[in-house]
Amino acid sequence: MSAHPIIEAIELIVQGLQILGVAVISIAFLYATIRAVLHSQQRKPDAYDRLKIFVGKSLQLGLEFLVASDIIGTVTVAPTTQGLVFLALLILLRTFLSWSITVENEGCWPWQVASHGKA
Repeated sequence: MSAHPIIEAIELIVQGLQILGVAVISIAFLYATIRAVLHSQQRKPDAYDRLKIFVGKSLQLGLEFLVASDIIGTVTVAPTTQGLVFLALLILLRTFLSWSITVENEGCWPWQVASHGKA
């Protein structure tokens, strides 16, 4: 009987992390777009690059919140074999997306960033 409120609390935490992840991505994208429009009106030549980097970093942060919610939800609320396989695939996909964003923004793999002096 006492496990039920704990599971409900964990589900609320998972939902909160999911909402936070989506909010980070959405708000950052809106902010970056407005900032890019203002910079382009001021004829700043790097407006597009700034937009791309800011949105990329925001996507990475949002993905981290979404991965955390998936891990907590899958491992604590519904630890089935199918759930764990699904979680592993999600983490692989999100890791690939994160690495792709890093390569796009930094011009090198995540583990090469420090050696390129961009840490």
